[in-house]
Amino acid sequence: MKSYPYLLVGLLIAGCSSLKPEPPVIESVKAWEQHIELKVDQKPSLMPVRYRIYRREGDRFILAGVSETAAGYVQVWRQNDQDTGGTYYLRRLSSAGIESGNSNPVSAGFRSMTDDEWLDMVQMASFRFFYDFGHPVSGLALERFPVDFDDVVTSGGTGFGLMGFPVAVERGWITRNEALERIQKMVTFLGKADRFHGAWSHWLTGTDGKAYPFSKMDNGGDLVETAYLIQGLLTVRHYFSLDTPAELKLREDITRLWETVDWAWYLRYPDSKILYWHWSPDYGWEMNFPLVNWNEVMITYLLAMASPTHPIPAESWAEGWQSGKHLNSNTFYGLKLEVGWDHGGPLFFTHYSFLGFDPRNLRDNLTNYFENNRTVALIHQRYAAENPKNYPGYSAESWGLTASDNPWGYGAQEPVREDNGTISPTAALSSFAYTPQESMAALKNFYRTHKGKLWGEFGFRDAFNLKEKWYAPSVISIDQGPIICMIENHRTGLLWNLFMQNPEIAPMLIKAGFKPDPKP
Repeated sequence: MKSYPYLLVGLLIAGCSSLKPEPPVIESVKAWEQHIELKVDQKPSLMPVRYRIYRREGDRFILAGVSETAAGYVQVWRQNDQDTGGTYYLRRLSSAGIESGNSNPVSAGFRSMTDDEWLDMVQMASFRFFYDFGHPVSGLALERFPVDFDDVVTSGGTGFGLMGFPVAVERGWITRNEALERIQKMVTFLGKADRFHGAWSHWLTGTDGKAYPFSKMDNGGDLVETAYLIQGLLTVRHYFSLDTPAELKLREDITRLWETVDWAWYLRYPDSKILYWHWSPDYGWEMNFPLVNWNEVMITYLLAMASPTHPIPAESWAEGWQSGKHLNSNTFYGLKLEVGWDHGGPLFFTHYSFLGFDPRNLRDNLTNYFENNRTVALIHQRYAAENPKNYPGYSAESWGLTASDNPWGYGAQEPVREDNGTISPTAALSSFAYTPQESMAALKNFYRTHKGKLWGEFGFRDAFNLKEKWYAPSVISIDQGPIICMIENHRTGLLWNLFMQNPEIAPMLIKAGFKPDPKP
């Protein structure tokens, strides 16, 4: 098993722990309502570097805090309502606690923010996980941070992260050429990576693209993670539409990857209409996971029907995707739920398949998925407001249960059945396109109430559970990516517009039986 190239940086830091570090250089400063962010000259490292923060008080500087950063973004938090900011410098710390000399001093003040600035703050920080902290060889997304030193990247999380690149270019965080160069690096790597009838594995080794087992038998093709990756690739394919040699090459390379996924193979049986999640060259179909019921895999059927080279039949929509528990028609908190589990299930069901697929003004034979997803999000919000299990931290402005880390590991939280007191910021924030007012209230509450316990250099950490007095130390790619995408779909519809304009999508909508369903 190879180690991350990041590890070398950490080993160098550890090996030099008894030496005085070089003074940091503060390259830029960004002030927000409750924190100031100091960008320092630090390369990404899996072993975060510590900094002591000094603040001017009169004619001297006093210690104002300590901050750790993996990608070079030091956080200075507001101490109280009277704290208006000030002049600061940093000292880098070795692992033995030896201080460097002083950085250059900078001045900044905390400030009120418009709603657009709140959204900028969250999207920009979340995108860093994919850009500043992308794997140095492949460019693909890490599964999570913090991580061990294994050289593991994730295919589905990479697809979500890819969709953040058009957002970053349009909002001026990186240039078009920077995005193009990084995405081409990723696409070239994916073209050389292990594939199984065209599907990638859930995890890959980031230096050579070999399949890395997600579990013992899950060491081959993962069709759902592949669908998330293709969703992202088709979105960026349409974005880079210029007839320059570089953009033409990127589009051609993405098309080649898209057209070599053998979706029909994953029907498993002759004349089958149901897709299966996994296939392994060692274990065949032993995972035996049919893709049915209302869950996160809808995009898999949509893309499999849209494939220009290996499509599945139109009947798979009704006889495959809808063949399990799908219809509901019950009412929760005064809201009728047409499709899905009682109380809606975990919120990621309403996010992962809809980062690119635009459900607005469309209806299949069962529902308008935009309206249904909005209902699910509102059920979550009203459930938290009622708080039937009396968990601390739940309210109308602190809501959202989904798959995330929790105090006992990782699980799919949902109202009633699987509610253990864990709230995941991605649940409410990735629902912005459905519930903008309720999601904005949650965003401000998470940030103002929990501050640095919940917010870090990559945006909101994964989850918190106040009953257990626990905050996740982690960020996870499949939770950070939807935050960027669904906030942008709320703001401009950018990613929905890009994905839906791919030429393969309109025929697929007809194939699946979607019809216009405009809402007032």
